[in-house]
Amino acid sequence: MSDDSADRVLERDELLRRFGRPRALKLVFTNGIFDLLHAGHLRSLEQARELGDQLVVAVNSDDSARRLKGPDRPYQSADDRARLLAGLRVVDAVTVFDEDTPAELLSALLPDVLVKGADYEGREIAGAAAVEAAGGEVILLDLVPGRSTTNLAGRIRGDG
Repeated sequence: MSDDSADRVLERDELLRRFGRPRALKLVFTNGIFDLLHAGHLRSLEQARELGDQLVVAVNSDDSARRLKGPDRPYQSADDRARLLAGLRVVDAVTVFDEDTPAELLSALLPDVLVKGADYEGREIAGAAAVEAAGGEVILLDLVPGRSTTNLAGRIRGDG
């Protein structure tokens, strides 16, 4: 695989061609907005990558982020967020999705491991049923205390 991060930002069809089933390597998947990339994101991505051989990250599009977070978000474009994530050595591929959840993408990709943060404890996780039905597992990772986009944005604004 190329060292150029742009080569790791893939359209859905190419992502499915490269990482879909059947596959020989254990595929880990996570998703999010990743609006202001911070140390908490990095730690979670590092932990996710340790759970398998390859890590795919799906990023909410700008429209999807606005629907979920409000009209002032995202702070950075989906292209920029995807490129930043693709530049991390623990990330094998990044794709952008426009739906509110990655359920459709997960049903097509069927990763071996779906990773979310511990803040999803007790909440429905989009795509989890399809992943588990195909023999995969869902793992919740501990969050890094005090590291969140909300906290970071507040500090930038001078809120705390």
